[in-house]
Amino acid sequence: MAQMTAESVPTGSRDTDGPAPRRWWMLAVLGVAQLMVVLDATIVNIALPSAQRALGFSNADRQWVVTAYSLAFGGLLLLGGRLADLFGRRRILLIGLGGFAAASALGGASQSIGMLVVARAIQGAFGALLAPSALSMLTVTFTDPRERGRAFGIFGSIAGAGAAIGLLLGGLLTQYLSWSWCLFVNVPIAVVAAAGAFVLLPRTKPAKDVRLDIPGAAVAMLGLAGLVYGFSRAQTHGWSDPWTLALLGVSVLLLVGFVLLERRVRHPLVPMRVVLDRRRGGAYLAIALTAIGSFAVFLFLTYYLQQTRGYSPLMTGVAFLPLVVGIVISSTQVIPRLLPRVGPRPLILTGQLLGAVGLLILWRLQVGSSYAGHVLPAVLVMGLGMGLIFGSSFNTATSGTQPSDAGVASALVNTGQQVGGALGTALLNTIAATAAASYLVSRPPSPAAVNAAAVAGDTRAFLVAAGIFVVAAVLSAVILPSGPNPAGRRPERVTAAA
Repeated sequence: MAQMTAESVPTGSRDTDGPAPRRWWMLAVLGVAQLMVVLDATIVNIALPSAQRALGFSNADRQWVVTAYSLAFGGLLLLGGRLADLFGRRRILLIGLGGFAAASALGGASQSIGMLVVARAIQGAFGALLAPSALSMLTVTFTDPRERGRAFGIFGSIAGAGAAIGLLLGGLLTQYLSWSWCLFVNVPIAVVAAAGAFVLLPRTKPAKDVRLDIPGAAVAMLGLAGLVYGFSRAQTHGWSDPWTLALLGVSVLLLVGFVLLERRVRHPLVPMRVVLDRRRGGAYLAIALTAIGSFAVFLFLTYYLQQTRGYSPLMTGVAFLPLVVGIVISSTQVIPRLLPRVGPRPLILTGQLLGAVGLLILWRLQVGSSYAGHVLPAVLVMGLGMGLIFGSSFNTATSGTQPSDAGVASALVNTGQQVGGALGTALLNTIAATAAASYLVSRPPSPAAVNAAAVAGDTRAFLVAAGIFVVAAVLSAVILPSGPNPAGRRPERVTAAA
């Protein structure tokens, strides 16, 4: 059957100006692609101890398994988003899926730390193509406010719950198969997503009047990668390390230079109109601050459950399931009903306050605290809050953008998550380690004292993270305007899928 090109479709026809007839199946495909990227943030962490024993690398080398991915992913996200605008979202999504699957297979088959680190860096590079192209495809597919609220609620629940699902799946695969399967599992997921994308997703026309800003891409890549690496280095070398401070300082200067450059070039990598809109800017800030605070839950609660309470990796993953339930409930049941009517500000603000409440509950944890009495209510409240934040913020951060800006607007969402997560891990790790060391100063060393010190560090991190959520709520109340998001633009004309 002959394909219908954009020029041959009559103006005003349902196929071009109306909603995509298979849009909910398209959402399923894009959700699977997004889940693969989000899973990878935590599933590999669960596998690291087993991988270290199998490959025989040192603790100093262990951080590079995580850092190599973060550097490539965080540094290339803005470029990946612009490439999706420039060459078509479907094409870049398929390239990202194929490359991510190949890199995952290489990582799972690794016989040395060097091979594993290279595979993780390649994963990050293709993830930087995959993530913004999936979100931007969703942006231009769902334009009706009510359908958009439902679609982004589902997509936001995947983004918020994926890390917790990664803990469960990572524990299951590590415990019953091997660490390699925490990487191999991406291959069948990518194959399913790629097959669905090839059949269901339309070929989007490349954006007009868009050029690749090579100088801007280079400066942004160096600035973002340097910032992520600086935060990672702070975990192992401390915040007072001269090289860490120099790296962070140079990275900030590069990003400031990037902003100045973007204001002057004719075809900027990130048009300032995308960021300076109050709704989108407030949503990006909410996502970044949520990433900083929520890492306290995934990181330090995992430490508490496994090291203090003696949970297995699998049972630790099961313990996070109420968090997933809370995210799914609020993002798929509350967001579609309320976001089109009240707008993002009250929902994001409520989510941030719920996040603070959940972390304050965790702040009261002790060595002998029970799961049902302390952890369960905390993670459930946190999940409800995170679902409100992610569902509203993902929708708002891409709302009202020009079709030619959808890719880079989506990339900024992922950049906020990545940079916020790196900062949260480094900052809260330092705070927890300092609190634990201070606890042991005046106490004789013993297993009980070491356990108590670890809990003192964990709870201090929870308290600081709760403060971050409160600050985020204040900023959201000030920056985000009241009222619903503006109506979305009509979808781009496309050629029919092959």
